[in-house]
Amino acid sequence: MLKEGITYMHEHTTIDLSRLKKIDDTNLNCYDETVAEYKKMYSKGVRNIVDVTNLDMCRNPLYVQRVAKETGINIVQATGFYQEKFLPELVTTATIDQLAAFMINEIQVGIEETEIKAQIIGEIGTSQNQMTKREEKVFKASVIAQQATGVPITTHTTLGTFGHEQVGFFKDNQADLNKIVIGHVDLTGDVDYILHMLDQGVYVEFDTIGKENYQPDSLRIAMLKEIEKRGYSDKVFLSMDITRKSNLEYMGGMGYSYLLDTFIPQALEKGVSQDFITKMLEQNPHEFMNRK
Repeated sequence: MLKEGITYMHEHTTIDLSRLKKIDDTNLNCYDETVAEYKKMYSKGVRNIVDVTNLDMCRNPLYVQRVAKETGINIVQATGFYQEKFLPELVTTATIDQLAAFMINEIQVGIEETEIKAQIIGEIGTSQNQMTKREEKVFKASVIAQQATGVPITTHTTLGTFGHEQVGFFKDNQADLNKIVIGHVDLTGDVDYILHMLDQGVYVEFDTIGKENYQPDSLRIAMLKEIEKRGYSDKVFLSMDITRKSNLEYMGGMGYSYLLDTFIPQALEKGVSQDFITKMLEQNPHEFMNRK
């Protein structure tokens, strides 16, 4: 599934959340600028991007496929549904088994009317401090789809909340915890909260790197140091979750390469080991995505 090299585990090549956000900035549809940045990442050793844009985010699988072909980066595409505010009517009207069958079809046959097969389920999400009834349907369907296909699940936690409850849900529903990553955990700012999830056997993502309006990167680095110290270096991924035009370099934003050019040097300088960096960017994604 993944090529040898660096993997960003939680990104959006194109995404449109503007119908709710009400600003064009949240319609990431700048093809040429995205291609330029992906080529720049390729020159730095990035070979894979896990694109977690799903049905509720105005996904465009053929657009993503074009970007992959033009840049040489292997882009993994997803199936599934996001969180309450963005869930389509299908989640209301369909049964849990029907939602599971929808995802299984996209994994085994193709996304929408394409032959592009989804290789991950997600990002499936919970709302801030709660799982709504419709979100629960999505989670139950996702577990069924995982059990049927062996495909991993990636989640969204709103501002890092409800992560423990997500893990508890997966345990109660006999999901394979080795094929589940809990997203946005760096937004908790609480390393003990994250360590509790790691204790249960799931993976976690520090996937909002550079978004210092939520948490300073210095805190992310301090938490990573503690996680490494506690012996969980095999269970962590890194990414940036870029969703806005203003995040890109052409608009003066940090750009996708910030993770490699700025964050990693800072982490190394502050005591995160090169071995841990290599695991988070290369070895752990391969183990997670390629596990049978």
